[in-house]
Amino acid sequence: MNLASLLDLPSMIAPESVVLIDTTTDDSATDGTAQTITYAELRAAVSQAAGLLTELGIGPGDRVGLFATNSTALLEALFAVSAVGATLVPMNYRAADEEVTHLLADSGAKLVFTESRYRDLIESCRPASLDHTIYLDEDYAAKRDMAEEFPLVVDVDDDELAALLYTSGTTSLPKGVKLTHGSLSGYIMGANDAADGSDMGRMILAAPLYHIAGLTSMLNALYCGRITVVMQQFDADRWLELIDAHEVTHAFLVPTMLARVLEADGLDSADLSSLQALTYGAAPMPPAVIRRAIERFPATVGFSGAYGQTETTSTVAVLGPDDHVLDSDEKKARLSSVGQVLDDVEVRIVDPVGTVLGPGEIGEVQLRTYRAMDGYWGSEEKTRVTIDGEGWVHTGDLGYLDDDNYLFLSGRSGDMIIRGGENVAPEEVEAVLYEHNDVLDAAVVGISDETWGERVVAAVVLRPGGSVEAVNDHVKAHLAGFKRPDAIHVTEDLPRTSTGKLLRRHLVPIIEELGI
Repeated sequence: MNLASLLDLPSMIAPESVVLIDTTTDDSATDGTAQTITYAELRAAVSQAAGLLTELGIGPGDRVGLFATNSTALLEALFAVSAVGATLVPMNYRAADEEVTHLLADSGAKLVFTESRYRDLIESCRPASLDHTIYLDEDYAAKRDMAEEFPLVVDVDDDELAALLYTSGTTSLPKGVKLTHGSLSGYIMGANDAADGSDMGRMILAAPLYHIAGLTSMLNALYCGRITVVMQQFDADRWLELIDAHEVTHAFLVPTMLARVLEADGLDSADLSSLQALTYGAAPMPPAVIRRAIERFPATVGFSGAYGQTETTSTVAVLGPDDHVLDSDEKKARLSSVGQVLDDVEVRIVDPVGTVLGPGEIGEVQLRTYRAMDGYWGSEEKTRVTIDGEGWVHTGDLGYLDDDNYLFLSGRSGDMIIRGGENVAPEEVEAVLYEHNDVLDAAVVGISDETWGERVVAAVVLRPGGSVEAVNDHVKAHLAGFKRPDAIHVTEDLPRTSTGKLLRRHLVPIIEELGI
């Protein structure tokens, strides 16, 4: 089923229901008076946008880039691309020149929807394959309104390419993950019924649409009838204001976003009584951060942790609201897990030679599901490394299952530090650093050493007045000697992607240059 059907179906059932609240163009939108858009209005705009695409020669098999912050215009463009049978290529608008050049050239996009703020960047990185550039904040609306309507949704097979989502590139240039119409539509429709006009609450869209979590959270809300409050880019105080003003009931945040909310000046004064569900994911959640969130947010908020990958079309395991009610030692221990796998997913833990391991034994997490990616764009070799002949996705994550099938992660296989023959998981050391109240952000890497093979080195962002000596004392009291950082470097910020994943490949040379 065409991805655009996720808009078509509810539009036919509940055309006059509000589907979007646009807070991206009016700074006064926190008073609750922002523009509202119904399903019928959104569908009509998508028909015009699809007509514009066909006039420009865009059709099945073509790739169309989305290089812009969140907006209703971006959502129109997204569904229009799918409606004409072309392939979506959401792109990281925070990417630097080298990465943008790679995204445009590797995808072979014929057209890019973008914003005027990125004009110079797009032009400087423009490949020969890029025929058209449309600026959503300039000429898009006029061109859309002048186009002939294209009210249809092109029929596609489930195995046809719906989207190319590029990985975050934490260790190399991003790889294009091929996601089909069947995997995306099946994931959304398998978890929700189509909107029927019932009140399903309000969801705030703060995550970028170039990330699988942002894309699927938007699609889930739109399909089931949960009004989406569109936020252009995340800002902690603004997020709190919008939750209050628009009585938001559902939200998704990556761990770094949640950490910023907990530090925001407006947290104490914000009315969060409407919030019912807050889901977090897309990067490892430090246990100290989620514990603070449980303490600071209203008791009526149900927290859920989601674990997944772009390669598995988003979430494969969930730590549910009941697991965040810390009324037993067992639940407190499980808070460090990513929960249990969903019904449409198989999981196994294997050692380096492929032997399946038992409960409590650490190995690589491998997953199998019908919604696994169709491979990496333009790279059969990388695809074979990630998906084996039996359909198992080799995630590169290390972890184990407990006796109740809760999945615990132990870091990435390539990030493991080997110090004097002992394995040290960076995430374990980082979790201890986060426990100290002086630490706002933390990262741990291995630095080459002639004696030990690798040394454990940490970089931390401290709260104002924080003491690195106090953090050192805390680490000594809570970690075995071989796991303790040989040095702790204080910095103003850490290199992270927009969804909070640590760019360890960027941090290592910085620390090595400092001679630590």
